[in-house]
Amino acid sequence: MKDFDNIIREKGLPEVGQEVRSKKYGTVWRVMEKKEIWANILPDPQSGEPRMVPAIYLLFWRVKEEERPGVGKMMGYEYTLYDNTFALNWDIIS
Repeated sequence: MKDFDNIIREKGLPEVGQEVRSKKYGTVWRVMEKKEIWANILPDPQSGEPRMVPAIYLLFWRVKEEERPGVGKMMGYEYTLYDNTFALNWDIIS
């Protein structure tokens, strides 16, 4: 879907298998999964009806030398066109 492609391109999101570094903690994480989802946003101000927008969900695995891929700490985040949280929190390193 075009909206999902726009999110990936405009936000500079990594691909599955790429590694990123947390700007806050300096830890390295690998992208294990990427999927298209629909994210809830604030309800329509006039009607109060709930709204959803296209988003990309990334699942991260913390890279540690002593652990096999996928074993250990994992976390996931969703990214939409309306936020800049990926660029604020991560650097793509590979």
